[in-house]
Amino acid sequence: MKIFLAGGYTGNLRPLFDNIMKMHLAGTYSRIHIYEESMKLFLAGVQPYHKDIQLSIESKFIEKNKPHILESFFYIRSIPEWYQERKHLFKSYILDSGAFSFFDGETQMDWVKYTHEYCDFIIRNKIDLFFEMDIEKITSMETTETLRKIIQDRTGINPIPVWRPMRGIDYWHRMIEEFDYIAISASGRYDSAWTRKKGSEIVLKKMVQNAHQKGIKVHGLGYTKQEYFKLIKFDSVDSTAWLYGNRGGFIYEFKEGKMIKYQPEGMRLKGRAGAVHNFTEWVKYSNYLEKNV
Repeated sequence: MKIFLAGGYTGNLRPLFDNIMKMHLAGTYSRIHIYEESMKLFLAGVQPYHKDIQLSIESKFIEKNKPHILESFFYIRSIPEWYQERKHLFKSYILDSGAFSFFDGETQMDWVKYTHEYCDFIIRNKIDLFFEMDIEKITSMETTETLRKIIQDRTGINPIPVWRPMRGIDYWHRMIEEFDYIAISASGRYDSAWTRKKGSEIVLKKMVQNAHQKGIKVHGLGYTKQEYFKLIKFDSVDSTAWLYGNRGGFIYEFKEGKMIKYQPEGMRLKGRAGAVHNFTEWVKYSNYLEKNV
């Protein structure tokens, strides 16, 4: 597994989990994957938030235990050489469009131009896994689909579409039909707040099961609820949780299959050392999940 509607899991959304339609993996844009019963946790936010993490990235530990990395084009577009210089240290890599970064900010921009820049980066760096430009929250579904078509035509590959409640049940059916790797917005923010409510784990489990029955992979976008990993069985998730320790003054420790966090009493966390330590512990956790979930 890789770590990717108020009241949504009852009532109106029930048909979503009972009547998912069959998906056909066909067409120019299909990305064929061999299904693997394992979960990959992608560590997000490596750049530009903590440049100090380069110390860990370049360490002997990282050379031996390569991490799964997710980065946002919104940030990395200004430092493309960072990816080129370190991509050999990543076990696998997913590129996010950066659309989420605009949800609380500037929405008046040239989305077509931004999308072409996104495609240029994907093509130049030969990136295989990347998300669509899911901006219907701040524009429209029509715009999202138009930009998706641009990405498909430019790269020759399907981007990973992101299901949000506003797309509705029928659109989930359509995603199952058209794509071989899909994502569920599950960060707990905005319209994904429902994924942090009691009972949401049952809904997510059913959604992932329905996709797996069709041979489709599912990414939990921003989902890091450890207690439900073995229940839901995402193929991949992503998380910036490792960053919170440095921000909150506590450290993480991977122990007996879990990530434990604690705040040393009477001690002040050193930023650089704390970031490196927490990143390393989350890499250990990622390796564990890939072998045990």
